[in-house]
Amino acid sequence: MDALIPLYPWIKALHIIAVIAWMAGMLYLPRLFVYHCDAAPGTPASETFKTMERKLLRAIINPAMIATFLFGGLLLATPGAVDCSEGWIWGKLAAVAALAAVHGLLARYRKDFAADRNRHPARFYRILNEVPTVLMIVIVILVVVKPF
Repeated sequence: MDALIPLYPWIKALHIIAVIAWMAGMLYLPRLFVYHCDAAPGTPASETFKTMERKLLRAIINPAMIATFLFGGLLLATPGAVDCSEGWIWGKLAAVAALAAVHGLLARYRKDFAADRNRHPARFYRILNEVPTVLMIVIVILVVVKPF
């Protein structure tokens, strides 16, 4: 794994780029759901939202999450990059796992909209839209401040 040491700045840069793309999608998809709630099933607006939601998830959010995990894993594997005995990294990984769980929920809700089976009001998605933001704040604070 010593071969990763000279690549560390590149791995870190690619990790940050992937995180930004993942977060952008995670913040936008629930907002699309809010607007989709107002479109009656079968209407041109509803069909447009279905296409937008599918493309956002498949072309941006899913690949960005995979890249985030790949480059994050490489950072963990880089000697000297992370001290796994420090508590902040475990807090960060727990928050990332929670973010991945939200990702899974959003994917499930997208399938519900695609099948015209949405069961939630727009308010639900407005609230859900804040969860990735809160998790992002927790992750950034843990990485930058390293409080424990």
